[in-house]
Amino acid sequence: MRFIHTADWHLGRLFHGGHLTDDQAHVLEQLVDLCRDTKPDALLVAGDVYDRAVPPPEAVGLLDDVLSRLVLDLEVPVVMIAGNHDSPGRLHFGARLLAGRRLYVSGQFVGRCEPIIFHDDHGPVHVYALPYAEPSTVRCTLASDAVVDHDSAMRAAVKGIRDAHPAGVRSILVAHAFVAGASGCESERPLSVGGAGTVDAGCFAGFDYVALGHLHRPQIISADGVGAVRYAGSLLKYSFDEADQTKSVTVVEMDAGGACRCEAIAFSPRREVRRISGLLAELLIPPAEGNGHDDYLEVTLLDDGPVLDAVGRLREVYPNVSELKRIERKLDDVAAARLDHRRATDLELFRAFFRHVTAQDLAGPQELAFAGVVEEMRAKERAS
Repeated sequence: MRFIHTADWHLGRLFHGGHLTDDQAHVLEQLVDLCRDTKPDALLVAGDVYDRAVPPPEAVGLLDDVLSRLVLDLEVPVVMIAGNHDSPGRLHFGARLLAGRRLYVSGQFVGRCEPIIFHDDHGPVHVYALPYAEPSTVRCTLASDAVVDHDSAMRAAVKGIRDAHPAGVRSILVAHAFVAGASGCESERPLSVGGAGTVDAGCFAGFDYVALGHLHRPQIISADGVGAVRYAGSLLKYSFDEADQTKSVTVVEMDAGGACRCEAIAFSPRREVRRISGLLAELLIPPAEGNGHDDYLEVTLLDDGPVLDAVGRLREVYPNVSELKRIERKLDDVAAARLDHRRATDLELFRAFFRHVTAQDLAGPQELAFAGVVEEMRAKERAS
């Protein structure tokens, strides 16, 4: 059986105030092309389809277009679950009707997780679509006081699946969770405070493949008794913390025994997310054609002195400068620490301030300029 695992589309997301709908459409077009070329038995979408509970109309329209092309035009079955960013009820709307066209949407946790059964030359494969649910929801639905955190909630939900699963039949779990030991990113919304939001990979023992969503970095999690536990990662880079990552989807080939061979297929974004640094004068030199002047950029200026309208000037060369930083200079200043601010002169206070901000000593001409400004202000005060 061949299937494609993807997650964390976050349709409708803003990046530093700018809409990403066109960028997401660009990558989803490549996903449709991949499905056309590889002809998978199913596409698995492991949650966070939208970026927020009430997505903007453009995001809803994009999802409608992509799913229609996949399910109706290419006849690729799609299994999609809600993540912690999605509204369970809104995503679940029409689920029974859509299942008739082989679009299987699981938005709400209802206690029982019936398998979606696919077949290949080696027999059936049961796919279990387990939507994200808060521990309180799982505790109430299953009437179990043992559910106190995300780990116990996942164990309780998975136990029901495992107990009903027929022996010897290959199985896939689609879920949305933060597995302990995995690497997170800045753009992910924490599931809870502290470590109560993590689940142990041992929860997934018995499944041949676990298609996970929530963490935006593509990664494999090792776990005893599990064939493969994998995060496909997000559709795009949603923070500068992810600038060094390669975003992809995972094409999985499952053999007769349930062993999986995985291949990450990278997509080409419409714009890259990059970090650059340098002196303003150097950065204002236009890059060669095709060298990413249109990318989303975090710029760190290395200039020491004041810079006027740095963002405006940079955007004349790089229109999508999203964040500007100044290099932080640290200096152990024993003299400043000993300075008695109650008795210090204006010049001594300004010297300490200048040294703290720039990590440099105030030069002679700068001292004279400061003294001149102070004297001019005091002359105005005396004249008033």
